[in-house]
Amino acid sequence: MKGGKALLNAALVSGFALSLLFSTGCSRHPNEEQIRVMEEARAAALSAEEQLAQKQQECNDLQQKVASKKQQLENLKKERDMVKEKLQNWKSE
Repeated sequence: MKGGKALLNAALVSGFALSLLFSTGCSRHPNEEQIRVMEEARAAALSAEEQLAQKQQECNDLQQKVASKKQQLENLKKERDMVKEKLQNWKSE
């Protein structure tokens, strides 16, 4: 059973490899249409990379803002607790 699966897998891989060989064109150089498509794909990839970098920078900026706001919140909580404590001490006097 294992030998049959291995043989089947080998046959499928070989068939796929042969189909790739025969699916390519006969010319050695790309034609103008292929060059145009390649240039469009390159431009789209560059644009996507620029957008990714921009979004990552925005994400980093937002994370810094969140960290800053959390620190500010902690400081305000400490101040609130200190005021509550002073108020309690003032009432008990």
